[in-house]
This record gives sequence, C-alpha cells and structure tokens, in this order.
Amino acid sequence: MDRTEANSGTRAVPERLQIDEAALDKWMRGHVNGYSGPVSLSQFKGGQSNPTYRIDTELRSYVLRRKPPGKLLPGAHAVDREARVMAALGTTGFPVPAILGTCEDESVIGTPFFVMEMVEGRIVWDPTFPGLSAQARADHFGAMNATIARLHTIDPETIGLGDYGRSSGFIERQVGRWGKQYESDVEAGRSPAMDRVLDWLRSNMPPDRGENRIVHGDYRCDNMIFDATQPQVRAVLDWELSTLGDPVADFVYHMLMYRMPAGLFTGLKGLDFAELGIPTEEDYVAAYCQKTGRASLPDRDYLVVFVTFRLAAICHGIRGRLARGNASSAHAEATAALTEPLAEMALAEIEAARL
Repeated sequence: MDRTEANSGTRAVPERLQIDEAALDKWMRGHVNGYSGPVSLSQFKGGQSNPTYRIDTELRSYVLRRKPPGKLLPGAHAVDREARVMAALGTTGFPVPAILGTCEDESVIGTPFFVMEMVEGRIVWDPTFPGLSAQARADHFGAMNATIARLHTIDPETIGLGDYGRSSGFIERQVGRWGKQYESDVEAGRSPAMDRVLDWLRSNMPPDRGENRIVHGDYRCDNMIFDATQPQVRAVLDWELSTLGDPVADFVYHMLMYRMPAGLFTGLKGLDFAELGIPTEEDYVAAYCQKTGRASLPDRDYLVVFVTFRLAAICHGIRGRLARGNASSAHAEATAALTEPLAEMALAEIEAARL
C-alpha cells in the first residue's frame, strides 16, 4: 500500500459516517467563537480509529474529530481525553491545534466530538521524507526528536494533567490493557504468534521505574504537521492513546521505525541512512537522551517487544472493527492484515535480543 496516496487529502464522507450538517452548523454557531456557516464536510483519508472531518466555510476551515458510531470496545475512542490533553499542552506553547469546542451530547451528530483549528502545513506519510536534501532530512528528524523530548520534560501537574493517568505501574497496566483487548476481541480471532508474545511479556515484566510524564502513545512522522518549508513541527496530532506513563516506552515506540522494514508503516530498516541523511538508531537515541538528561534507555529490548505487540494489537483491533462493520478508514483491511507480520516481528526481536 502506498501510504502517501492512501492517506493524503480528503474523500467524500461515506454514508455510515455522515453527519447532519444543519445540526452541526447550529451547534457551532453557539459554541465556536467567530464561526460563520454554513458548513461543507469531507473526511480525511488518514486515521484508523476516530473519524476526522474537514469543515469548510466561506471564512475559514476547521477539523472535527468524533467517536465512531456502532459497537465499540470499552474505553476506546475517548475523544474527550484527546481534547483535554491538547488544550492543556497548548497552554505551554507545545505544538498542538487549538481546541475550539467540545460536545458530549450524542444527540447533536450521533456521537461525542470536538472541533479544533486547521493547522496549515504538510503531513509526511513516507518516513524517508522524499524530495528533501540529506541535510533537510536530518533537520526534520532533529525536529521530531526535539519535539518528543520537549513533551517528556513537561510536568503534567503544572498544566492540570496530574490526574490524566495513574502514577505507577505503567508497563504492567499497558501489557494488561492491550493483552485483554486482544484476547477479548472475539470477532477479530486469535493469533498464535500474538499469544506467544503476550505470554512472554507477562512472564518477563521489568521493574517499575516510577517515571510519570505525558506520553503520546502513537508518535510518528505521520501524526504531526510540519511547516510547509522549514524543519519545524507545527502540530502533533492523534492523542487518542495518550496518558501519563513511562516516557522511555513512548520514545521506544517512536524509535520502532528503525526496527521495521522500509515500506511497513514508518519503517526505515534496510535503508542507507548515510546517503539519505537520516541519523542511525544509536545517534537518534543519543540525541533524545541528551535532551532529556538520560544516560540510556532502560529496558529498551523489552520495550521494543512490547510496543511491537501493541502495534499488532492495534491492527488486530482494526480487524475486529472490520468484522463489526465500523472501521473508519478506507484502507482498514490492508492495515488489519499487518497483525501477523508485526507479531512475528515481535518474536524475532525476542530471539535477536536473546531475552
């Protein structure tokens, strides 16, 4: 699948995800400062979980993100949490879209939603950043690294997010959460490889280090908006998996791009980094550690296996949504098919590290 072609731009809203434009227009008139309708809606192609829409009016454009309709797994698709964390981070100057309004009243468009500003720039779906010079590519990787490091240095207590997640036991809870979600999604079926990885994760849990920072949960180049011309992150998007927890695990998930084959999600493995201007994994890790005052990434090997399993579990969940008929993306089937390859990759990481 060509991820750039599959995810770039918008499409007509499919019938299953259509919104009553008159009801939305009425709500925005009462809740979004400066709004002047009427609205014209389209759906962004990217995104697998919470449907995301472009709202165009004569004066400006907005983005709407909603909980999908239909049968959902408990605790998933919490758009209210996304809006909360972005609003709080915006007070620090961290690059997030401004939240313009939230709605928990399902009678308006059928599910809860929020409206945020449309941030201009570009989303990069190909992790090689095609069309850039080697130096510009290196600078963009530096911008990604600096942005996640900045996130992990923000004290959640100071911006009203001290209760955004539990204060300890992050990895144990995460393994428990994703393991339960995988095992309970009967429509998606079971995977022998995922069963083996999950058993290993449960049996080799590292000690809790007690770090508690805001973690994004899905930090990748395609979940941010870059400046149109400069190596600058203008907005970090898709905060559905955010919580308080171990920042090292959050960074290791981002670092997974170095372990995944080129062409798989944001994989870089097998490319000529020197020619492209992309830092090596060790150089990228060293830059993050320097920015966050760390000597190393503790439990890196275990965390690589965990975050790979978690990504497989996300794809497995998309397989379940396909079976239930409420998958949000037009290319959900291709993403669901990556469940097994990712589970096998996690098994290979266990073997390679001799864990």
